[in-house]
Amino acid sequence: MKVMIVGAGKLGYKLAELMDKEDIDVTLVDIDFKTLERVNDHLDVLTVVGNGIQIGALKELDIQTYDLLIATTDSDETNTLICSLAKKLKCKKTIARIRNPEFVEQLDFVKSEMGIDYIINPDLTTAIEIERYLLKKYNFYSDDFVKGKVLMVDFNIGNIEGFVGRKIKDIEGLEGILITAISREGDLIIPNGSTKLIEYDVIHVIGKSKIIKKLGERLGINMEKRHTKKVMILGGGKIGYYLAQRLEESNVNVVVIEKDKSRCQYLVEKLNHTMIIHGDGTDINLLEEEDLASMDAFIGATDFDEQNLLMALVAKQSGVNKTIAKISRPNYVHIIDKLDIDIALNPINITASDILKIIRGGKVVSVSLLLGGEGEVTEVIATEDLPIVGKPLSELGLPKGIIIGAILHKGEVIIPKGNTVIHKGDRIVAFSLASNMPTFKKMIKSNKGGIFSELWNGN
Repeated sequence: MKVMIVGAGKLGYKLAELMDKEDIDVTLVDIDFKTLERVNDHLDVLTVVGNGIQIGALKELDIQTYDLLIATTDSDETNTLICSLAKKLKCKKTIARIRNPEFVEQLDFVKSEMGIDYIINPDLTTAIEIERYLLKKYNFYSDDFVKGKVLMVDFNIGNIEGFVGRKIKDIEGLEGILITAISREGDLIIPNGSTKLIEYDVIHVIGKSKIIKKLGERLGINMEKRHTKKVMILGGGKIGYYLAQRLEESNVNVVVIEKDKSRCQYLVEKLNHTMIIHGDGTDINLLEEEDLASMDAFIGATDFDEQNLLMALVAKQSGVNKTIAKISRPNYVHIIDKLDIDIALNPINITASDILKIIRGGKVVSVSLLLGGEGEVTEVIATEDLPIVGKPLSELGLPKGIIIGAILHKGEVIIPKGNTVIHKGDRIVAFSLASNMPTFKKMIKSNKGGIFSELWNGN
């Protein structure tokens, strides 16, 4: 498969990095030579200095031979034009990053008239992810799989007796759930029964919701049902705007604190019931005046990771139940588990997950990146032509870096064992280290034309 990425910023680099680990022929195009030099130091991809809106440059790169072009420059208009030109020059599929709210309101028209197959919006997608977490009735962070019947939850075990210093196989009360991964000091481990837990490990657990909740109570996690009614958002940029807009629709009282006066005016004009405060959200006195302690949730959504993390910590210390920080620097991922905030979201990783799902085609239902891409959770619908169907898991020869976490078979959630067999139509949730993705990809590769055939045949 051949993919061209135009724009070597954070998203373009992340996509190239992920595809470099798979059997994908990647060309990364950017107008900045120095940026591409840094890419060449770390990735084994073809880099080309060029402008994606120049027809001559696209022709010279034989754009008609590419299966997919992804436009990830900083300009919505440029991305739209690049995709339109590429499609007219016979590139098979195109994806454009478009973030402007005015564009979002007319996406169907833009797609149909400009020849864009998929539009991605990191800010809107991140706002939706935050909203999903805020409006849950429970306080812990989780991901939903197999139509909500399976929960994947992250628990920091702290120094809880009965977990710390014990091998997983010796821990009591884990029936019906599976520890599928461990985040430890910035590293991701796919464990087995002999893996010993240490203090402050973050365990990624999968299972039925009732059993997960019992485990949470055992770990001292507050499982009380809490409805989010009052939310404070630091930063009135695109993520803050999209989130406030969506929370308004759910009758949540929202306060947005924004430093830029003209941006405040924009928000006042666009939002209906949100209170807009013009001021410095890092000013503790201002936060106290706006009654930070009475909030059910606080979201740091500025363009500065340090501000978001620091103020989320301040909010947590002030007694706010749910605190969230938006981060963009990959190196911060490794310290999040040590901080007393509930969740940190990286729009780049969320968007990359969505694009991987598109690339892998119809059988792949969802993709979630762990620790910025060091690991991956993939939900797949098993078709009869997949090599994993019809065999016990013990006979699949799975490497240590891959684990099947859950299977939905005929409406029943199964936490699999060695003798479990995957059947046609089952939904499976699998965990894999990045280094094992080529092996996992072979496991879910169709014998009828490859994993991408459904996407490119228009299904």
